[in-house]
Amino acid sequence: MVRTIQLLSLLLLLLDGGRLLGSSAFSCVRKRTSFSSSTFHSNSSGDGDDSSSSATTTMLRSSSSSSSSSSSLQPGDTIAVIGASGNVGKLVALRLSDTYNVHGIVRDASSVRSFFSGRLVEKGGKQKKEKKDITTAEGNVGGSIKLFEVDLLDELEKLKYGVSSSGGSGGDGYCPETLLEPLSTANAIVICTGTTAFPTEAWSRNGEKDVKSDVLSSLWETKFNIKEAINKLDSLGLNTPNNIDSKGNRLLIDAWEHATSTTITTNTDSDTDSDTVPATQKKRAILLSSIGVQRRTDMPFPILNACGVLDAKADAESYLINKSSAGGGKSDSDNDDDGFSYTIIRPGQLFGGPYDNNYYLGTLFQLDKDVETQNIDVDVGDTLLGDTLRSTLAEITAQICETHTAINTDFAVVNVKGPAPTVPMIQNKLQQLTK
Repeated sequence: MVRTIQLLSLLLLLLDGGRLLGSSAFSCVRKRTSFSSSTFHSNSSGDGDDSSSSATTTMLRSSSSSSSSSSSLQPGDTIAVIGASGNVGKLVALRLSDTYNVHGIVRDASSVRSFFSGRLVEKGGKQKKEKKDITTAEGNVGGSIKLFEVDLLDELEKLKYGVSSSGGSGGDGYCPETLLEPLSTANAIVICTGTTAFPTEAWSRNGEKDVKSDVLSSLWETKFNIKEAINKLDSLGLNTPNNIDSKGNRLLIDAWEHATSTTITTNTDSDTDSDTVPATQKKRAILLSSIGVQRRTDMPFPILNACGVLDAKADAESYLINKSSAGGGKSDSDNDDDGFSYTIIRPGQLFGGPYDNNYYLGTLFQLDKDVETQNIDVDVGDTLLGDTLRSTLAEITAQICETHTAINTDFAVVNVKGPAPTVPMIQNKLQQLTK
């Protein structure tokens, strides 16, 4: 029955471009929205996405008090935001740059330069490691943003044939050359990569090609077997959920582990100037996932999972946990103290600006949450239903870094009735997650 529903959903999605029905999967829990604006807390004036519970890896949780202070992110530390040109990623990168130096990993830097105006450090420039007190630095910028262009699909293609950017073999404990510099000094990573749950232009390599013919051809060749058809689309190197949310995220986690455990020499614009970068302490990895990952057989999530997006995200979640110190993971350095903590954030259907990538219903029609639905609800695990503002997601991400909360925890976040919460209110909610 579920397979029939998924097949019908996929065929209907091909007719409407993958937008309307994809969003209607959440229609039973979504509240009406209006075109009101929403902002996120920031010190600046400044302004990719997005089976049964018993089959999912049990999440490991511990209180933040059990972590050593040396593993806490400090103002001036470096955080790599992967997918920093997406609608969520750009907000996350901008907000984190209030406190930290940010390495924004993007496919096309020109698409976000204007958005990060005033925060950018150009190629060859150095980011300061000032330890600003974030509680007293009101109105001051605590960090900066440096952009790095990486094509994750290209790197996956090289791995497929066992060849890295530098000619070496890929695999576990491997970092592509294009990711080495942005990840080697990153104390933390925030993974904001993603694609649409259903076939849209976002599945194409450049985000502009209509993939409808590829989808129909794959369905026909596999006699309308959805799983086999999706596997064919994966093999074409498209921006599919499996390639991005599963394989891509596995590659990113491995690359970060390897890069931070390696002493490298980076060149600046000068012919003679270079920096030797020692191994970097890894502190935490944050993965932006989705509600429904642990409820993939419960309606309406089988519809959302028709092309395997929740399966792919579940795989990335499990991989991250197993690689973390909570899951017994060990880094390349063989240093027992060099593990990192994890946090998995599960938002609902994403709403609100920026409205640059028009692959989603809420983005296409520039839908925001009603002014009376600005409050937030957070809960451990995957129990909530509802929508989430991108600005809310960015603020939550920054707060867990600045307050060292939600360590080795997975939780959901949605917007609910009520006015926007104050920062102390947000912090109090996050602290409750680990008690």
